[in-house]
Amino acid sequence: MNTNTISEKRDVIVNNGNVVKSTLDVSDIVFYDVRLEPFALYNFYDPINQPVFRRIPEEVARATSKGVTLHHIMTTGGRVRFSTDSEYIAIKTEQYQANSSLLPSPIATAGFDLYEDTDAGSSFIRPFLPKNFSDGYEQIVHLGSRKMRYFTVYFPVHSGVRSLYIGLQSDAAVGEGRKYLNEKPIVVYGSSIVHGVGTTRTGLTYPNMLCRRLDRNVVNLGFSGSAKGESAIVEYMAGLDMEMFICDYDFNARSVDYLAQTHRPLYESIRARHPNMPYIMISRPNAATRPEMAAERRDVIVDTFRYARAQGDENVYFIDGETFFLGRYEFDCTVDGTHPNDLGYALMADGIEATIRQALRERD
Repeated sequence: MNTNTISEKRDVIVNNGNVVKSTLDVSDIVFYDVRLEPFALYNFYDPINQPVFRRIPEEVARATSKGVTLHHIMTTGGRVRFSTDSEYIAIKTEQYQANSSLLPSPIATAGFDLYEDTDAGSSFIRPFLPKNFSDGYEQIVHLGSRKMRYFTVYFPVHSGVRSLYIGLQSDAAVGEGRKYLNEKPIVVYGSSIVHGVGTTRTGLTYPNMLCRRLDRNVVNLGFSGSAKGESAIVEYMAGLDMEMFICDYDFNARSVDYLAQTHRPLYESIRARHPNMPYIMISRPNAATRPEMAAERRDVIVDTFRYARAQGDENVYFIDGETFFLGRYEFDCTVDGTHPNDLGYALMADGIEATIRQALRERD
């Protein structure tokens, strides 16, 4: 390994034919555009043809609201999977529109997380630390040895990303990443809690935890402050080819009445296109720290659940969010009384994982 420091920028050829500048302290690096094979991207709409990474089509976002238009280009839940025997993994990013106002850590705002994927599960290695929120950065992680391994890199919670390049040794093999048990996604729709506001790094949002625990493709359609069950986004989600749908937007409904007006129609729209797919409804998790209207809102969601059961729907499930944080840590699970911290997200993942596994058993 060459450890000589390279202080000046130098040209590096990328697999897409572009030339990028690098100042990383290795001289044998080759960059790969993750939009090209053998890299596999998840949680993005048409990433090969879009100029930026989007979670839904731009026209759907604009038809929904200004908030969704803003947040659909924030890459929470995005992942790239690949394999390599390189001794190091580097990233070079082009980023924009980072928003750190509600996040406790710049790592979560604009950082990427590196995990190794094995038969025993996925293990955290290190984050790639942002140096500049406005236009991207370079970072390298040395692995200490060379052997063929599988990796997942998680995209940031609250940053837009134009490009991501993976840097590997020039003589390293590079191949496909591990496949999920089911590539058809579990789609999670919700508020800033789904989006990931409050976590210290991107791998610790509850949708990303569920990806690893279940070895399944979990798609994050959380839109901070902007998940309100509007018809445009509901119609789009209903048209997705998915394995399961999780509805967790309680907190963004502006009132109990608004939640009542939108919650059942959202269920009916999804169910009309997916008559036998497991459907999970969740109420807000922080009833202890934000008790106002929590019981009334839970009743609205329970009413939708009971309605579905009365229609003969045996594939619908309700999770009482109040149960997530019960016990000795009840008041220690949020950063501000609303948004879960890392402990809160882990406890949410515990409860949701159990219900997902139940739904999958009963479906099969």
